[in-house]
Formats: sequence, structure tokens, C-alpha cells
Amino acid sequence: MPSFDVNLLLHGQYHDWLISGLWLSLALTGMTLVLALPLSVAVALLRLSPWAVLRALGAAYVEGIRNVPLLAHLLFWYFGAPELLPEPVKQWLYAGNIEVASAVVALTLYIAAYMAEDIRSGIRAIPQGQFDAGRALGFGFLGTMRWVILPQAFRVTVPPLISQTLNLWKDTSVATVIGVAELMYQAAKVESASFRSAEAFAFVTSAYLVVSLLITGAAAWVQQRHPVRAA
Repeated sequence: MPSFDVNLLLHGQYHDWLISGLWLSLALTGMTLVLALPLSVAVALLRLSPWAVLRALGAAYVEGIRNVPLLAHLLFWYFGAPELLPEPVKQWLYAGNIEVASAVVALTLYIAAYMAEDIRSGIRAIPQGQFDAGRALGFGFLGTMRWVILPQAFRVTVPPLISQTLNLWKDTSVATVIGVAELMYQAAKVESASFRSAEAFAFVTSAYLVVSLLITGAAAWVQQRHPVRAA
């Protein structure tokens, strides 16, 4: 019976492949968060807008995204969306790293729909008196949100946003289906080249677990530094 070869995970070509995949998974998570957070805030504000047309637009985005599997989003942005573009733009995309670009777009749109609902719930948890205070200070809807409501709402929404960040970190593994050389892709590559499934996927499992625990620990630290106090 073959033994578990730890050396395969610590150095050599296979180690380099796995580390490369880990860094790309982390980069996908980071890029998506940077893009998804402002988008989710914008969608949440649309959902709470005083104008019915904007509320309908926000609702259509959230429901349209959340009711389609992430895999379908990835396949659309990789295979479908480029075909709708002018030929020069399409060729420019295919000449670059279209796999990563497609994954970032799909993950951003997908996770932002969920974050938007968490942020909307956080905003609605703020007492009405805070809205009235903002209006009394002369702020409009956006000004009240920017200076009075959102700073408080983000404290309330830290736990659900961390949960969505964890989901995002794990969802990056789905990008392997369109050829993104992230962690899961590289583990499959190592397994195919070395036939060492246990080592390759032990690395993957450990990496996902450690990063998830670090995200959870960071969230706990933030909540301790900035606790939510009862109104």
C-alpha cells in the first residue's frame, strides 16, 4: 500500500502548482470582494429607493442572479457573453486571460446579489429615528444613507457579510470548469500527473480550511473592536 508522501506537498513541481493555484484562488476572492461590495451597496440602495422603478430594477437584479446557479453564470460569461461583442473586442479578450476575467465577472455579479440583501436587511434594522435625524440635518436620501445609515448598517451586517465571504472563497473552486488555474484545478492537475490523489486533495482541504478559519477569526476580531450596541 502506498504511503502518504508529505514531500510532494512541501517542495518540487507539484508543490509549485498547488501554491500557484492557492494564490490565484486568493486573488479571485480579493478581486471579487473589491468589486462586489460597492455593487452590493448600490443594489441595496436601489431596493430601498423612494422610486418604484429603481426598486423594481434592484429586485430584478437580485432575483435574476440568485435564481440561476453559479455554474450557469460562469459558463455564460465565458462562452456566451464574448460572442455578443464586436469581433475586435472578442479577439482582444481571447488573446488575454479571459478565463480569469470571466470568473471575476460571474463571481462579482453572483455574490453581490446576496450581499445586497444582507446590506438591505442591515439598513432596515437601523431605527427610523436615524433616518429622520439625517433628514433633519438637511441630507437627502443618498446623503442620509452615506453619512448616517450605512456606517451603522455595516456593523450590523458584519456576520452575514463574513458568511458570504466564506461562500465566495469556496465558490472560487467552481471556476475550474472554465479552465481557471485556481486551487482545485491545480490539485486535479497534480493528481493526473502524479496519481497522488490523497496528497493533492489533502492540500486543497487544508488550504480551504485554514483560509476559512482566518476569515472567521478576522471577523471575530472586527466584531470585538467594533461591537454592535443596542439602540
